[in-house]
Amino acid sequence: MSDCDFDLFVIGGGSGGVRAARMAAALGVRVALAEEKQLGGTCVNLGCVPKKLFVHAAHYGEDFHHATGYGWQFSTPPRFDWPTLRDRKTADIQRINGAFDKMVSKAGVTLFRGRASLQDAHTVVVNGQSYRTERILLTPGGHPHVPEFPGREHVMVSDDAFFLETLPESILIVGGGYIAVEFAGIFNGLGVDTRLLYRRDKVLRGFDDDIRDFVGNELEKKGITLQFNSTIERIDRQHDGALQATLGDGQTVQAGQIFYATGRRPNITGLNLDTVGVETAPTGAIIVNDQFQTSVPSIYALGDVIDRVQLTPVALAEAMNLVARFYKGQDRPMDYSNIPTAVFSQPDIGTVGLTEQAAREQGFHVAIYRSEFRELKHALSGSTERALMKLVVDSKTDKVLGVHMVGGAAAEIVQGFAVALKAGATKSVFDQTIGVHPTSAEELVTMREPV
Repeated sequence: MSDCDFDLFVIGGGSGGVRAARMAAALGVRVALAEEKQLGGTCVNLGCVPKKLFVHAAHYGEDFHHATGYGWQFSTPPRFDWPTLRDRKTADIQRINGAFDKMVSKAGVTLFRGRASLQDAHTVVVNGQSYRTERILLTPGGHPHVPEFPGREHVMVSDDAFFLETLPESILIVGGGYIAVEFAGIFNGLGVDTRLLYRRDKVLRGFDDDIRDFVGNELEKKGITLQFNSTIERIDRQHDGALQATLGDGQTVQAGQIFYATGRRPNITGLNLDTVGVETAPTGAIIVNDQFQTSVPSIYALGDVIDRVQLTPVALAEAMNLVARFYKGQDRPMDYSNIPTAVFSQPDIGTVGLTEQAAREQGFHVAIYRSEFRELKHALSGSTERALMKLVVDSKTDKVLGVHMVGGAAAEIVQGFAVALKAGATKSVFDQTIGVHPTSAEELVTMREPV
């Protein structure tokens, strides 16, 4: 369109939006990007990166204790200072924000600082100014969701956890997904009395059942109180400042903070989707086809706002797929199979491929290889922590359908096995692979007998 200011206008400066803008601009496309906050989106500012820094911090208290089994002696007990962690984390995120700004500028993307909205199928409004564009890409991401109930104004969400003035002495975490489990480990590791409350009977719905059971047991061994099949009816602030949660069965629980990790919702408020005719699901997710095209042909969307797979590497891959289709003539469908996933709980979870339950439901004749053991590190540490390895195999073709692990460095280990699954590796290939000794990872290539 010759009368356009831009060829592509991206709304949302998260991982997917920045990647799409940069890659398109590198191909000579006239690209604009609008973001009202810091570049990097949830992952950089309020998710993956700061959370992983907190996970590292939470491990140190336990590591100090384990070190005594290896002969290390401390004249004074280690002391944790929350403001140091919080403020150094913030400084590092600001460093990353600056790097994102430089990348976008160097790529030749026109960056608008402000909230953008749609005027029509080819017009974006930012800070009161309208811009014509051939295509529009929506990548506004999502935000934590707290259901409606009396006292919801007293709760905190993951966004708040990174900026607390002080650590509470106790915390009640509501939810059973990876965010709830990870923050339970973080707060517990930092010395906070931690209780996790969930409406179902075990954490991490959607993960392999063996993993779910195993991790639940390990969390309790760490000192986290797990309370299942429970819901909160109301929350009241007490005279001493504590929060009291009244549960569905009438029981009450008090804590210094109550943290809700009960899902996320797409950031669509103020985009004027209804006015332009962009269709959304009841959850607010923008509906797209296999080419990420919305109900309006010139408007596209990807990342968390389409609620397919809410992972940063997925948004990056979707962005690359879209740019390749638009400007390189590569019309390949996005492949969502065998996406590796990590939960930075304590211990870590790493998983890729089908769970045992999913494999059976899809009609595979399944063989299961499973090993549970104490990792070598804990031979002297005094810890009772254990590791779990599990392979899901199609007994007819010998193809490995899933790899699931709980233990030290599980997230790092599973990345390599994700390549193997993507390549279609069989159990025979695993068996022929020589392990690295002594490591936990070698267990995945030495299991011979199905259980």
